[in-house]
Amino acid sequence: MVKPFVPQLVYIEPRALDYPLGQTLKDKFENMGIEIRETTSHNQVRNLPGNNDFQKYRNAKSTLVVGVRKTLDFQSSKPSADYAIPLATGCMGHCHYCYLQTTMGSKPYIRTYVNVDEILERADQYMAERAPEITRFEAACTSDIVGIDHLTHSLKKAIEFFGARDLGELRFVTKFAHVDHLLDARHNGRTRFRFSLNDAYVIKFFEAGTSRLVERIEAAKKVSDAGYPLGFIIAPIYIHDGWQEGYRQLFETLHDQFPEKTAVPITFELIQHRFTGPAKRVIEKNYPNSKLVMNKDERRYKWGRYGIGKYIYQKEDEALLQETIEGYIHHYFPDAEVAYFT
Repeated sequence: MVKPFVPQLVYIEPRALDYPLGQTLKDKFENMGIEIRETTSHNQVRNLPGNNDFQKYRNAKSTLVVGVRKTLDFQSSKPSADYAIPLATGCMGHCHYCYLQTTMGSKPYIRTYVNVDEILERADQYMAERAPEITRFEAACTSDIVGIDHLTHSLKKAIEFFGARDLGELRFVTKFAHVDHLLDARHNGRTRFRFSLNDAYVIKFFEAGTSRLVERIEAAKKVSDAGYPLGFIIAPIYIHDGWQEGYRQLFETLHDQFPEKTAVPITFELIQHRFTGPAKRVIEKNYPNSKLVMNKDERRYKWGRYGIGKYIYQKEDEALLQETIEGYIHHYFPDAEVAYFT
């Protein structure tokens, strides 16, 4: 069982102590006996411990930086949502395939932002600009926010913020089962809680440091019982020896926990495994012994929105993958909503 994240090292921006949450976190980590260092900026943490890049990367994944989010303009989060709401950056998990390895670059440490009220005020402005349309916000574009929220409660605050508004909805995804403190949040059905799931092979070999499948499903059951709209992301769907049976077992196990119809239909988002050239280089550097197969010759190249292409499965493999996974979902969850993304 993966225990809730506790940082081995904490950095704090001096400005963060001007906010109540910053001071609360400082007091909390001092009482826990965790080493605290000062940093001028959450973007400028340079003296991470470690004798080489390999050690520094792993130490960074257990380092928490407490800072102030200076840029309050939200990035687009299509197709998942309208905007990404920036409550945190980085993740303590060690998922070999994760795109954060390239987007985070030289800053793989975890950052939490203490000016939550300012961030939520900006969300109010975006909702007002788009009224009377509903504006959807994604809280997990650059982090697994659930993984640190037992320490910060920033996500819980955001859940209750959107629960009190008619024109906004919140959504996020997690691989962690530490959800008990979120079960009593006044969400009013305006937050969709999603769990990232995969078959036993992928979780065993590529998702180190995250909650096991049974733990995630148990947490999902708690969340559903607490009245949250529930969703699952099956990603990356990865073709390996025995993958069809592996994914069948996944959906059978999931169905055993959710035999009844839920008040709001469960959603499934399906994303096939893909990688970019830069991602392949970074992954092979960070996880040199990984079993993750990234053979460009076995994939087809698809241009991306920002001029950086990605390697996805060949059309015949993709068709089989999509047909198989969607078939399982329609069999076990006939009322679910399903979206497939390449």
